[in-house]
Amino acid sequence: MADVVARYLTSREGRYGGLSGQLVCPVSRLPELVSELAKRGPAEPVDVSLVVDTGLGAVPKALSLVMSRETLLTPRTVETAAPPDLDSTWLERVSEFVPEDVRSVVEPRRPLEGDTAQWLAAVRRVAEHGCTPKLRLGGQRASDVPTVDQVADFVAAADGAPAGFTTSLGLPHAVRQLDEATGRIEHGLLNVIVAVARALVNGDVRSALKETDAAALAQEVGRLSEAAGTAVRGLLARCGNGPASARADELTGLGLL
Repeated sequence: MADVVARYLTSREGRYGGLSGQLVCPVSRLPELVSELAKRGPAEPVDVSLVVDTGLGAVPKALSLVMSRETLLTPRTVETAAPPDLDSTWLERVSEFVPEDVRSVVEPRRPLEGDTAQWLAAVRRVAEHGCTPKLRLGGQRASDVPTVDQVADFVAAADGAPAGFTTSLGLPHAVRQLDEATGRIEHGLLNVIVAVARALVNGDVRSALKETDAAALAQEVGRLSEAAGTAVRGLLARCGNGPASARADELTGLGLL
C-alpha cells in the first residue's frame, strides 16, 4: 500500500497530474489506505474509488470511514460486480447503500464464450437504472480481453447511462497493439476515445477500435471540437489505463499534450 500511495501522489503532483484520476482501493484494504495517507498528509484529499470485495453490506461502513477522513479522502465512486441474475431489486439495493453524490459503478460479467445477449441486456439494465456500467478490457487470461465486436456492442448498450460508462484494465497503451509478453492484442486508449466519439454521431465504431495507425487516431482526436470532447467525456466517464506518466509520454509523443 505504501508503494501504491507514493506512486499515486507523485503522479498527481507531477506535470501531468490531471491524468491521474481516482485511486482505486478494495473495501477490504481501505483501513490500510487511510493509515498510509495519514502518515503522508496529502496537500489535497485523494479522490477514491471503492471496489466492493467483501459484499454490499460493507459499503456503509467503508463510506463512513472515508467521510470521516475528509482531509485525506473524497469518495467518488463505488464499484461492484453484478450477480448473474441481475435485476432491478439488486440495483435498488445498490442505490440504498451509495449516496447520491457518489457514483454507483456496476460491472455486468461478460461471458467468456457463447452468446453475449444476456450480458448486453444487463448493461442496458444498469444504464436504465441510472448506474454506470463498467467494461473490463483486460486481465490475466486471453479471454479477459473482449473482442472488437463486444466492445462496440457494449458502447451501444451503455449509451443511455446518465453518467456514462467506465473501463478498467486492458488499456496499457495509447494505441491498439500486440503485447509481446502475452502474445495477445490489447485495446488502445485513443482507439476507445475515437470509437466513443464516432458512436455519438453514428459513425464506424469498429474500424476505430481496430485502427493501429497512431498518427491517424491522434489526428482524429485532435480534430474534435470542444463540444465533441465534452460529449465524449460524458459517455466515457473514466478509463483505467495504468500510470499517468506512461500515458503522458505516449500522448506527448503524438502531439496531444
